[in-house]
Amino acid sequence: MNKVTFPNTNGLNITLAGLINFPADFDKTQRYPAIVVSHPGGGVKEQTAGTYAKNLAEQGFIAIAYDASYQGESTGEPRQLENPHVRTEDVSAVIDYLTTLEYVDSDRIGAMGVCAGAGYTVNAAINDRRIKALATVSMVNIGQMFRNGWENNVKDNEAMPYIEAGSGARTSDATGADIATMPLAPMNEADAPNEELRQAWEYYHTERAARPTAPGFATARSLTQIITYDAFFKAEAFLTQPLLTVVGSEAGSKWMSDDLMERAASNDKQMHVVNGANHMELYDIEAPVSEATKALTVFFQRTL
Repeated sequence: MNKVTFPNTNGLNITLAGLINFPADFDKTQRYPAIVVSHPGGGVKEQTAGTYAKNLAEQGFIAIAYDASYQGESTGEPRQLENPHVRTEDVSAVIDYLTTLEYVDSDRIGAMGVCAGAGYTVNAAINDRRIKALATVSMVNIGQMFRNGWENNVKDNEAMPYIEAGSGARTSDATGADIATMPLAPMNEADAPNEELRQAWEYYHTERAARPTAPGFATARSLTQIITYDAFFKAEAFLTQPLLTVVGSEAGSKWMSDDLMERAASNDKQMHVVNGANHMELYDIEAPVSEATKALTVFFQRTL
């Protein structure tokens, strides 16, 4: 595994930081299929994205996990901006970098992500035909989640206060006040409304997976982009690549994977359900992650 940095080619004057993982028998004179792995909202490359990248490299792929623009060890201000349009473009910026590596076969590049990173990866695949195969784990379409709630029980128009809050945060930020923030997962255990989201608190804020570069919050101004964002926009027409969704049977977020499976235009799409697992257990719990990795390996070996 090598730590790498490279310019974000989207004109943002940002340097992205990544961890690139190699197969055990890596030979730089050969060309390998490569997979981009995107982290959840509030996460960083050393957490679940790095776990899946490492696992896929052990199966013969070049696999890179990276920190989103404005987050982790990547540069950009304001820190912790969660702009879904930029995060979608980040996926393509990582692919730009991979195409410069002689040992990467540019015709065999796949992409996957976890939670919101999976949703961003879907949107990138709709826009970027260099992505030849697409997989998701515990996927969240971040716009849907913020508009409609974790379990899809809120109407779109009820999210208007969030747009207003984001707009107000932008005004406050512009005055030079401290940057307004919002949680992307419960910041305190008592704030979690259920066991699944209690595990989200545990994952980000205890020794289970806490990292100093992953504070678990985003800028509140991000709401003005998040609320109206649809990671699946035009999937009915343009998401034609092979698609695998991996989801826990007990995940409150499963409805978003179901929605993508219905909307995607691909003729090669399948869902792998990990029985008994919830959303968070596919991040780092050994048995569910092992099962997910096996499904991902079979899929990418077939499609790349």
